[in-house]
Amino acid sequence: MFKPKPYQEETIQKLADYLESARFDGAKAAFDAAPRSVPAPWRKPYKPLPDPEDAPYVCLRLPTGGGKTFLAAQCIKIGAKFLGREKNPLVLWLVPTKTIREQSLETLLDPNHPNRQTLEADFEGKLRVLDIADFTQLTPQDLRDKACIVIGTFAALRVGDTEGRKVYDHNEQLEPHFSQVPPAMSGLELHTDGPDKDKVKFSLANIMALIRPLVIVDEAHNATTVLSYEVLQRVKAGCVIEFTATPAGDSNVLHHVSASELKTQNMIKLPIILTEHPTWQEALTDTILKRKALDDLAKNEPDFVRPIVLIQAESKDREVTVGVVEKYLVEQGKIERERIAIATGSQRELDGVKLLDPSCKIEFIITVQALKEGWDCPFAYVFCSVATVRSAKDVEQLLGRVLRMPYAKRRTHDDLNKAYAFVSKGCWPRAVNELHDRLVNMGFDEVEAAAYVKPEFGPTLFPIETQLPLLSWSVKEAPILDNLPSEIKENVMVVRESEGTYKVSVAGTLDPEAEAMFIEAMPQCKQEAIRQAFAARREGLPGPLPHRPKIEPFRVPQLCLWIDGKLEPVEPEHWLPADSWSLLDFPAELTEEEFRIEDTGDTYVIDVQGKRLTIDYAGQQKSIAFSEAPANWTDLELSRQLDRSLKQDDIRQEVLLEFIRRTIRMLIERRRMSLATLYMARLPLERALRLKIDSCRKKAASNGYQSLLFGAQSPVETSFVYAFNFDPDDYPVKIPYKGVFNFPKHFYGRLMGDMNGPEEECAREIEKNPHVKRWVRNLDRMFSLQLAHGNFYPDFVAELDDERILVVEYKGEHLIEHEQQKKNIGELWENKSRGKGLFLWAVEKDEFGRDVYRQLEGKITEK
Repeated sequence: MFKPKPYQEETIQKLADYLESARFDGAKAAFDAAPRSVPAPWRKPYKPLPDPEDAPYVCLRLPTGGGKTFLAAQCIKIGAKFLGREKNPLVLWLVPTKTIREQSLETLLDPNHPNRQTLEADFEGKLRVLDIADFTQLTPQDLRDKACIVIGTFAALRVGDTEGRKVYDHNEQLEPHFSQVPPAMSGLELHTDGPDKDKVKFSLANIMALIRPLVIVDEAHNATTVLSYEVLQRVKAGCVIEFTATPAGDSNVLHHVSASELKTQNMIKLPIILTEHPTWQEALTDTILKRKALDDLAKNEPDFVRPIVLIQAESKDREVTVGVVEKYLVEQGKIERERIAIATGSQRELDGVKLLDPSCKIEFIITVQALKEGWDCPFAYVFCSVATVRSAKDVEQLLGRVLRMPYAKRRTHDDLNKAYAFVSKGCWPRAVNELHDRLVNMGFDEVEAAAYVKPEFGPTLFPIETQLPLLSWSVKEAPILDNLPSEIKENVMVVRESEGTYKVSVAGTLDPEAEAMFIEAMPQCKQEAIRQAFAARREGLPGPLPHRPKIEPFRVPQLCLWIDGKLEPVEPEHWLPADSWSLLDFPAELTEEEFRIEDTGDTYVIDVQGKRLTIDYAGQQKSIAFSEAPANWTDLELSRQLDRSLKQDDIRQEVLLEFIRRTIRMLIERRRMSLATLYMARLPLERALRLKIDSCRKKAASNGYQSLLFGAQSPVETSFVYAFNFDPDDYPVKIPYKGVFNFPKHFYGRLMGDMNGPEEECAREIEKNPHVKRWVRNLDRMFSLQLAHGNFYPDFVAELDDERILVVEYKGEHLIEHEQQKKNIGELWENKSRGKGLFLWAVEKDEFGRDVYRQLEGKITEK
């Protein structure tokens, strides 16, 4: 089964934490209190839905290529739990167009697709997925026993639309759903005339209003705010989760994923190498050669990859039309027609073609506007635009097509980890700025977009390490190249120029025999000049071309343990092995402070660790649904249901089940709570049990951590044997720094993590220190030190001129108690480094009155 990437797991956890808080605190209070690392434009107070106001309404922002649809499928289980329908949620899945609706439906029905597989696992195979047009096929039994997902478009729910009228209209086939509903129940749409006036309509909209569905909005930026509110109000949404790369200005952005994080997780190809050419012919020529160079590299990859070029031509009323591009590829580029596909409104040569199939021959795709919505082929590597008139949307979509990484895995050859764009200056006079703007619109941060568009001028026919000056000549007669061997012809390109002459170019090197054969094929009047040009190039290159200067590794020694005579990096399993503790060693009880229920007539007030939730026994409640306990239930049966939700990787199932059963018996016997009451409060009870289990684990971990790492005979060593390497090509920045100060020593150049004012001051002092050779604004998922619970990511890591490593954690105030563990582990890392590492807990002014610069200097020079 497809495993979520770390940024996807983090996104899912952020949503789960928010909805858990929203159940107790309400949607707005939970949102305003949630820790959010989002760019400034979306750091705004919560804006609730006009109606229903109590429904959580949040947006998850992911750039193009982030796997929004897969994440949406992952989030259904979380939303279902919030709504109290863990096994049988009703989901309204909204997409912007019919095409995307069809494609989403296809992935959710395909048993081999990760989207379907994650839902099958989450709901134990009890699943019903259908198009909104087929809503009459839903039965009351489906809604009771299965997770039901209805996929539609916002347009399909407009009252004025034909399909929309069906959703809101009375339909006798739906009568079984309303058998227990009062004829004039408030909150539902009623007939306004006729014999059934003032009676409830049997409509899909009313079914949804009764259940209050989870609403998933895919590509939310395509839905207007007014329309969104209208639809969500009519279906009485219980919870709304939006997924988009470009949120609206008033979106409640709960979580943000950056393009840099996608790059680090090998989801997208970056940077984009942009090459500008004087003419569209040269842009196409270089495109052809680049694809060939990439294809040669791909042949040595462990996975099958066939690099594909996307070419944007002009419309029929302009010069460089689809036909012109096609002719150029065939006649000048010597590309076989079967390797070209045209994808326009009238020519649909991609229909039914499986581009990922190794037997497929397509290498070039010519289009005018954007490709079919939802089109996805990670083999697309090169984007070439010869269009002088183009829409921003089309460019964004085509550019997005070449960003997805094949198999979401880093390629062996670095050139296959990048995307490529070729344009002509005549068509794209502001190419760098235009691509930058398009990337911003696709969800990239301004700084990221600037960092990931790499302009190259002139030909990029081969990797830069082996690149030679391109030799070109203008001749009046077309050269006769047919008799040349293919290995020579592959390095030669002939372009017919507007004045009727021919431009002949040679890339790379030719051995003396190949040179002679090429010269012989050229017009006789040019042969001597060509011979001299080859000789001059050889004389100018007396030896092998220099390689790009390699970046020296930036390595940080890690804290390690000697285990059974072997050195291993410190990991949590060292101080909390699977069999080193038992949950049953801790009291199976929930105190009044941990879990409390007050019965006040028809209302229950539930308190979990200070979080209060009110449940109306009559069935009208804000954020939790329940029913009376099933007849003949026992404490063991409730324990089993809770056990399924509370599974823990490090606790055996029988131990967990027994702990839950004992706790329930304690609540019933000692605290006099009825089984029916506990069943109705099972979701808050689950939360209380989870907190209790976590508390027990933390106590066990703290004891093991302290004993193993800080004991008198602890086998601890800081070693380069296991070192963290700062990868020069991967920097998982979530929010880039946008200040004006320049940091030339920063390992990743201008791209660095955001800093508050005091942190920026500390960074400046590190930059100014003469002993600092280079440094990094350290980020989550980079260098870390293990704590008893979680990881400590220091603010800065620097390499000094004597090769020592300095780790700095900056605090604007003096040490506060709960951070003592961070300071302890940092000092342990230094003490066990044998002089290879230094750790500084920097403050604005230390106990000696020293500022940050003098604290740094003191740490570096101390003996």
